[in-house]
Amino acid sequence: MTVAMPVLEEGELSTDRISELYDEIRELARTRNAVILAHNYQRPEVQDIADYVGDSLGLSRQAMATEADVIAFCGVHFMAETASILSPEQRVLLPDLRAGCSLAASITAEDVRRWRAEFPDHVAVGYVNTTAEVKAELDYCCTSGNVVAIIDAIPEDRGILFLPDFFLGAHIKRLRPHREVEVWMGECHVHKEINARTVNAQRCEHPGAEVLVHPECGCAGQLIYEAGLGDLDAKLVHVTSTEGMIRFAESSPASTFIVATEVGILHRLKKQLPDKEFLPADPRAVCQYMKAITLEGLRDSLLYDRHVITVPEDIRTRAKAAIDRMVSIG
Repeated sequence: MTVAMPVLEEGELSTDRISELYDEIRELARTRNAVILAHNYQRPEVQDIADYVGDSLGLSRQAMATEADVIAFCGVHFMAETASILSPEQRVLLPDLRAGCSLAASITAEDVRRWRAEFPDHVAVGYVNTTAEVKAELDYCCTSGNVVAIIDAIPEDRGILFLPDFFLGAHIKRLRPHREVEVWMGECHVHKEINARTVNAQRCEHPGAEVLVHPECGCAGQLIYEAGLGDLDAKLVHVTSTEGMIRFAESSPASTFIVATEVGILHRLKKQLPDKEFLPADPRAVCQYMKAITLEGLRDSLLYDRHVITVPEDIRTRAKAAIDRMVSIG
């Protein structure tokens, strides 16, 4: 789904207004038997009303497991599509159709078909940040949290086509240099701009901080390179998914962390670990698509039954096969 970058209104809701909206949303969710799912990059007040907050893999599993009649998906369009693919009997609502994704828009199903024709013996692995039409052309889906497990599950004599994120693909090639991996040149416009310069500026101010880096970030390769040269303590740099960041911070004795990903994750980290300090690698790393979802939009979505996300059955069944392989591996 290709959409224009949403222009969001400034200003924060008052505490009283948030409380009013929470009461309305909870009552609507109760009467409609709805579950509210929210991605880690959502606005703090949207995360706090959700029944479950997580990454793409966790949200996919929740969508599969729910017995609710309605799934109100506070994320972006491809995530709501994924929920519809996995739970076709449920009514999936996306509160704002402006919630697209620059990475998902970087490749089409026709692109995948052409690429596969060039490499007919390769296995096609696609990041979950793709449209349903693209997923239908894949052998496996993956997330940043399980991509290595997916690659390792594929026989070593098979080449791999990885799409669409170039930086995550480069990370795979670093971790599995013996594998033949062709990488699509797509990117997330937010993660691409998080560079080593901004991370190192934070490191200079907080020299003992652990650095948590999402593999979609443009800085990941540079930081690993610096660690290899000895310019950066390799023990302080951890390239991992958003859920991996949370697990690492929970188990680490460190008290300060520099977080290189979309800033929405900081709310959940601070909420779960209030005694630790979390600093954005780049405070400008804000996804306007994710922030398109608001409490008012969520309320109206449940009240007026908008916007219903469906996937044609022929595409759904083919896409589901790739997602099922992802979920079964972990």
